Amino acid sequence: MTSTEKDRQYLWHPYTQHKTAQPPITIIRGEGAMLWDENNKPYIDAIASWWVNPFGHSNRFIADAIYKQLTTLEHVLFGGFTHEPAIEVAEKLIEILPNNQQKIFFSDNGSTAVEVAIKVALQYFFNKGEKRTTIIAFEDAFHGDTFAAMAASGISFYTQAFQGMFIDVVRIPVPIKGKELESFNALKNVIENNICAGFIFEPLVQGAAGMVMYAPDALSTLIEICHKNGVLTIADEVMTGFGKTGKNFAMDYVKAQPDMMCLSKALTGGTIPMAITTFTQTLFDAFYSDDINKALFHGHTFTANPTGCAAALASIELLQKPEMQANIERVNQMHLQFQQKVKQHPKVKTTRVLGVIFALEIQSNSAESYYGSMRTKLYDFFIEKGVILRPVGNIVYILPPYIITNEQLQEVYTIIEEAIEMV
Repeated sequence: MTSTEKDRQYLWHPYTQHKTAQPPITIIRGEGAMLWDENNKPYIDAIASWWVNPFGHSNRFIADAIYKQLTTLEHVLFGGFTHEPAIEVAEKLIEILPNNQQKIFFSDNGSTAVEVAIKVALQYFFNKGEKRTTIIAFEDAFHGDTFAAMAASGISFYTQAFQGMFIDVVRIPVPIKGKELESFNALKNVIENNICAGFIFEPLVQGAAGMVMYAPDALSTLIEICHKNGVLTIADEVMTGFGKTGKNFAMDYVKAQPDMMCLSKALTGGTIPMAITTFTQTLFDAFYSDDINKALFHGHTFTANPTGCAAALASIELLQKPEMQANIERVNQMHLQFQQKVKQHPKVKTTRVLGVIFALEIQSNSAESYYGSMRTKLYDFFIEKGVILRPVGNIVYILPPYIITNEQLQEVYTIIEEAIEMV
């Protein structure tokens, strides 16, 4: 059997309706911003494989760090034990995180990082003798696929099969330009009429919603409203973290600081699944007790996997190199130049740029569904042209590896322009 036939026989892919989807493409190798399929057709990976490969594919610096760790200590249980790679990751992160973040909790992926944060928000008040049950989230948010993370997500077709089974979540509008006051008032109203434990948000950019962007000052105001009312705040930086917005974290743009942060995706440079949730000392102290029942009873078999920690340390080191910071700035400047060129196109409704993230919305005569006909037409066109992009309805976004060359990025722009003419 061919790879495609074996795949069809054995595998179940994410976010896929197998009856109607095209067969998946078999990728056999990658290097830098490029991937090659089994027919040796090249593809520019213009979304860093779901935003996880900022330093490119087959990065030797990270690979060497992983190999060294594998031949020293590949894994050890983290219950009752510790190891230097985990301690070093915590030290390195605390150096670059907002200065109120003091404790590091390891897990497996972005969804579980969020799951941990929501559980901590609820148990924090339980440990203090209070019962708070409501979580606040943005409309059209996406925080993951595990149950609490899914409950906090606002994209209905991800969650509609599970309605009535979730924790209590109340949504407020995103404070996009011109709608800030509406968002502020909605938050105040929710806090006044519910017993709220926490507010979770994607800082500055809602990724799965189509790279919806809003201003740091607006987010700071929302956080301050929460803090004045004793509501904990959770910054979900699974997508935005590690340079995507032009700073280490999107929260680096924001004056107010969150109580918790969720990290994953680019944490290990796209090599080994790993996630981290970070906390203030105040939150940790609420679980620090002679009473065993006040402990955080959450864990994963591969918590703080040493090999993953080695990958994370190498990734953080790469991110901080001057040449990598220069790459981020270079990609941002190219995005801004392309934005100036394309935003006047009669078929382009809106454009937006932050850091290495670029998005444009194509004019449409009807509401475009997330996986609708325009999205499928665009996706198929990009794949045919050798560019990996995953449009969200009529929104096309680019979030490339930082090491993408000018020529590769220009090719992506050119093909997007062709796609605009084509639809």
